[in-house]
Amino acid sequence: MKKAFYLLFSLAIYLASAQQASTGVTAKYPPVVNFTAEQDHQQMMQQLGIKALRPGASGDEKAPNHANYDEALANPYPDLPEVLTLKNGKKVTTPAMWWNQRRPELVEDFEREVYGRVPKNVPKVTWKTLISEREYVGFIPVNAKQLVGVVDNSSYPLLDVNIAMTVVTPANAKGPVPVLMMFSRSALPAPAQPPKESMEKINSALKELLVKTDPSLKAIFEQYPAYNPVTAVTPSFGSPAGDPPPTQQLLAAGWGYVLIEPGSIQADNGAGLTKGIIGLVNKGQTRKPEDWGALRAWVWGASRGLDYLETDPAVDAKHVGIEGVSRFGKAALVTQAFDQRFFMGLIGSSGEGGAKLHRRNFGEAVENLTNSGGYHWMAGNFVKYGAAEATFGSKNAKDIPVDAHQLISLCAPRPTFISYGIPEKGDAKWLDQQGSYMATVAAGPVFKLLGAKDLGIGNNYKNAKMPGVNVSLLEGELAWRQHDGGHTDAPNFKYFIPWANRLIKQTPSATTR
Repeated sequence: MKKAFYLLFSLAIYLASAQQASTGVTAKYPPVVNFTAEQDHQQMMQQLGIKALRPGASGDEKAPNHANYDEALANPYPDLPEVLTLKNGKKVTTPAMWWNQRRPELVEDFEREVYGRVPKNVPKVTWKTLISEREYVGFIPVNAKQLVGVVDNSSYPLLDVNIAMTVVTPANAKGPVPVLMMFSRSALPAPAQPPKESMEKINSALKELLVKTDPSLKAIFEQYPAYNPVTAVTPSFGSPAGDPPPTQQLLAAGWGYVLIEPGSIQADNGAGLTKGIIGLVNKGQTRKPEDWGALRAWVWGASRGLDYLETDPAVDAKHVGIEGVSRFGKAALVTQAFDQRFFMGLIGSSGEGGAKLHRRNFGEAVENLTNSGGYHWMAGNFVKYGAAEATFGSKNAKDIPVDAHQLISLCAPRPTFISYGIPEKGDAKWLDQQGSYMATVAAGPVFKLLGAKDLGIGNNYKNAKMPGVNVSLLEGELAWRQHDGGHTDAPNFKYFIPWANRLIKQTPSATTR
């Protein structure tokens, strides 16, 4: 196995060298390693001394290794690691102890074992405005900017990283506005259209060019003289039968929004780990066990986006939120946990690696993130916790030094809204809504210690049962709501916005930072 692996490794290096030599790239830089996800995963297993991994649970309930959905079997490790106890056993009783001692302990464990470390030598980002124009979203006039964050690649010119981001703020705002940054494709909401006369010129020129390319089109245009290849885009005003789109709801409430594109920061696959920002810092080489994964790379990108927002006079940079759904819900939670400049978070359907407890045996399991399908989100070290046979023996979820409730606690005392839908509409049981609720309850003591309000239902996470669907727990800085929709957080926006507005207006506690 080792011999075969190193032959593949040598071949990949050779092919990369040959390709880059043919394009005239200087030989002073090591070539980019081009592995498949399986090859990259295998080399990480070898670094860690892992001989075999347990297979991940199957989403097919008829499969032999199907995921568990029996609550009687869901809590094999019912005792979660203490959130307010130092490693030396001393209880955390004051905010100062949390900020100066316990929080740094948790951050270290999450960085080393779960999400990976951001390298100290990550290059700088220079933001450039590509387009800035006045647009309309529904009936609301907005200022829309499409930007690119150019990452300095002078240390390794073989890779480019250009962060795509769009910033939209209400044009008639009297001052800076709060904004919600969303992990999403970066695109202008309603690009300004040329006037009718200009559209006629464009279509006339385009028809002439098309006929020159294909003379048979002349007869078609003569048969349909009113047809134009290019038509103006009709503005969208939302569906009259349902809620307006989340972006429109934000603007109507006097907010702005930001769309930041994760794939422009780091690819969402294992084959991309030698490229993107992770590959750029590693000069095209494979990761070490403590190196960051895609989740932490997306977090880094969001933080660089916030750097820009702090320079934008239209944005109230003290009240920027972060939002995402599914894998980007994981990224949103990790962003809020690690970058304390983000004031609030809307964490949608985040599941394993997000708000779901690792120690819960329900739906998606740790092993689903230690195998080659999801390992790229995490630090290489996280793969250890799926090991069935290794030089260190074996490890499982119980051996992870931290869990999801402690990740949520790193957001305290800032407003944190955990959102899920229902399995019947597509927010699958796989996500373990109950386990995420238990984690949210278990994070509550940290919010209370820091002068914020938790869910208001006590701290007994072992017996905590989810409220009914569409029942809101929104009285405190820590919030929960399971809506009656699917794999989205859109139905919760009309609850999130007034909840966040109320907390923005409140005087910050003396225990916040």
